[in-house]
Amino acid sequence: MLKIKWVLIVLIGVQNGFSQSIEISGKIDSKTNLENIHVINKSAKVFTITDKKGQFIIMAKLNDTLKFSSIQHQVKEIVVSEKMIDDKIIFVSLEEQINTLDEVIVGKVLTGNLLSDIKNTEGDPPINFFDVGIPGYTGKPATQSERRLSEAGEFKPIMLLGLLGGSVPLNPILNGLSGRTKMLKTRVKIEEKEALMRDVKARFAKDFFVSNPLKNDAKMDFFYFCADDSNFIKYCKNKTDFDILIFLKMKYNQYKRNVEARQN
Repeated sequence: MLKIKWVLIVLIGVQNGFSQSIEISGKIDSKTNLENIHVINKSAKVFTITDKKGQFIIMAKLNDTLKFSSIQHQVKEIVVSEKMIDDKIIFVSLEEQINTLDEVIVGKVLTGNLLSDIKNTEGDPPINFFDVGIPGYTGKPATQSERRLSEAGEFKPIMLLGLLGGSVPLNPILNGLSGRTKMLKTRVKIEEKEALMRDVKARFAKDFFVSNPLKNDAKMDFFYFCADDSNFIKYCKNKTDFDILIFLKMKYNQYKRNVEARQN
């Protein structure tokens, strides 16, 4: 009878060990970029990303489902096994995401659709500025506000001295004195924040809210809350996913405290 009790105690201890979440280290194997791969524990609703070497650490327990996803890889899910729990390590091989091209039709095929028929008609390509040796701009197209700011010019107080000789354009001076240049600069900054906020939302929202839940009607408000931070551009523009994730987590904690304060 005593032996049976000890067996039951051991079995219960083993079962409890498997039912508790532990810290598991992981390593991704892939032929393409290993950094910023999203690792989501769908069962425990926790989320992390890989470093430059494809390594990660995540909390998990027996039979949890881990999901691996990135732009460059096909989505993969695995179930945590007893061996993974015992070894406290996971090796995952991901396959590269291959994007297929749209079907190409060779020859003149007239369908009656103007846009389609134009694409399939023969003709010489238009001459661009490179063909005739003229330097041209190939960067990101300017927004309407950026173009208006460029046209307004940059006002500097020293320009006022140039008025005596009539050698300074009036636009920068008039726009500077009237406040139009300052207004355009503010508008450009607002548009930059808005574009960055929407990019961050598109890239992170789905996975971030798995481990940081919010009501659906509060999710967009949360990203506007992030964009209102004076350091939003500093911490999110041209930064790694890891840096942006740290910023979002910090703002999430602030947002939750604000919500709780309003409710009390």
